[in-house]
Amino acid sequence: MGTAIFLIVLVVVIVGGGLYFSRQRAAARQRELDDAKADARRLVERLGGQVLNLNGTDTASQQAMADAAERYNAAGSQMEQARTIEQARLVKETAIEGLYYVRAARTAMGMDPGPQLPEEAERERAGKVTERREVDVEGQHYAASPDAGQDTPYYYPGGRVAGRPVPQGWYSEPWWKPALVAGAWGLGSMFLFSAMFSGMGGIASASAWESGYDAGQQDALESGDMGGDGGGDMGGDGGGDFGGDGGGQDFGGGDFGGFDGGGFDGGGFDGGGFDF
Repeated sequence: MGTAIFLIVLVVVIVGGGLYFSRQRAAARQRELDDAKADARRLVERLGGQVLNLNGTDTASQQAMADAAERYNAAGSQMEQARTIEQARLVKETAIEGLYYVRAARTAMGMDPGPQLPEEAERERAGKVTERREVDVEGQHYAASPDAGQDTPYYYPGGRVAGRPVPQGWYSEPWWKPALVAGAWGLGSMFLFSAMFSGMGGIASASAWESGYDAGQQDALESGDMGGDGGGDMGGDGGGDFGGDGGGQDFGGGDFGGFDGGGFDGGGFDGGGFDF
């Protein structure tokens, strides 16, 4: 009888302990999720304040603010459905990208761009347009510049689109958008990239870009050390359930593809002047 009672008590202690630690882990995960969502929400609200209170004064700044509004809409939709820490972090990344567009718009208008934004490895590795280039590809004229201009009104903050790096800069056409929407590059994309960026420092060669690599990886590419087709961290497209770079995002069944910038709702966000 004594042994039976002991075994019953032991089972109760083990089960109770297991339930206790399980609840503790669940509570810790919930706190981490709440913290991640609060961090993301702060940046979404910061972006919302700028989108609602800042108007572009020329073509370049107006286009940059329209792109910022698209990211604001996308981040808001993602936030509503965020259920994991990774999803909350991807909301934050979308909001930060929107703030890069705001920063570009402010610079184009000759305003103080505001405080520095968090750096992102893929954005840094993609490189920057450091000189003006004009090229003709398949009968169409393209221009790229480190600065906004009447003929270069489309800004991109740098990063990966469909697994390949797109340098930060101002462009005459958003040549990366078809890949952003479709999730794959067209047949002439490498030729365009080569014509536009060949020899520009800090930007991948055409062959490295074609394989999804960044600048400085050509030697590894030629020696075969990289392997695969830009897999792993180098070839990733932002990963996660949101689908990476903000384009064609599939989040828990929701479709955020193409960033529909029409009619955003800024309810409750207070831009407060230059609270950027």
